[in-house]
This record gives sequence, structure tokens and C-alpha cells, in this order.
Amino acid sequence: MRLSIDKTINSILDKLDYSISELAKGALESSEFQIESNEVNFFLLNQYDIRLQNLLKSQDIDIHYLESGIKNRIIQRKQKLFEEIAPLFQD
Repeated sequence: MRLSIDKTINSILDKLDYSISELAKGALESSEFQIESNEVNFFLLNQYDIRLQNLLKSQDIDIHYLESGIKNRIIQRKQKLFEEIAPLFQD
């Protein structure tokens, strides 16, 4: 069971990383996103949380019932992703 959840979470996080990275690149190229970099970051953070919740729900997984180790891995992946895309929005 644990291995199955780990694989599922890794798959979800891979999809999420790709999705948010593409959204960030699109935001750079879009005239609709001519807003402050902190506002873009806030938007992307919200999108990450929304998309994570939707991807987990599609797999019948409730984040509140995940083990703390898995929750920590999700948090670490999120931090790493936003550290990688942050330079895109530096003025």
C-alpha cells in the first residue's frame, strides 16, 4: 500500500511541477500578466494548491489523511519548484 501511494504521489507531483512551470512560462509571455512579480508568485502558489488538491481528489486521496512524511515531501517539492521559477520573475 505504501509503495502504491508513494508512486501515485510522485506521479502527481511530477505532473504538478510540469503544469506550474508551464504556467509560469506562459505568464511571462502573456500580456494579461503584466503585474508585480509578487502577485504572479501569489497566483502561482494558489494554482499549485488548487491543482494539487484536484489531482489528489482525482485519485481519491485526501491530503489531511496522508502521513506526515508524504506531506513533508510535498512541501519540499513545492519549495524547490518555486525556488527554480522565482528567477523568472525577478525585476
